[in-house]
Amino acid sequence: MPEQVRVATADDMRALGRAIAARLQAGDLLILSGPLGAGKTTLVQGIGDGLNVRGPITSPTFVIARVHPPLGDGPALAHADAYRLGGTAEVDDLDLDSDTARAVTVVEWGEGMAEGLSEDRLEISIEITRSGRSGHGDDSDGPDPRIVRLDAIGPRWAGVTLAAPAAGRS
Repeated sequence: MPEQVRVATADDMRALGRAIAARLQAGDLLILSGPLGAGKTTLVQGIGDGLNVRGPITSPTFVIARVHPPLGDGPALAHADAYRLGGTAEVDDLDLDSDTARAVTVVEWGEGMAEGLSEDRLEISIEITRSGRSGHGDDSDGPDPRIVRLDAIGPRWAGVTLAAPAAGRS
């Protein structure tokens, strides 16, 4: 059953990424989906921080894929963006599966294209909620919160809790 977390700020999204990173190991695949500006790259920044990889972590939209080597004993982070790709054949051309054994692989916009990289994966979707704030002293100038859904697919994730207990579970 998917976990669901409410995330209020970019710092909270990075903290969620660090919490997820604590459960990751080389060979793990994460597929991120959500609209532009939802916080996919911000989440990956937290994951990169939690994995202790060389940064900075920025959107790979124009370079398509980037590998961040570990600064310690942990796995590398292979960060790809499938937004500009035309389908699964172009994902195959990135040769991401060669990195999956040695790295944590995160594919933004990978829904419907990157699932073939591994039977075991985390599918993470981010939804921007419109809080309907009125602007009457209720922090209406702040960002809209996000709902992050974490769906663990495959036996690798059986029984694993992904989000930190302090995160805003719903």
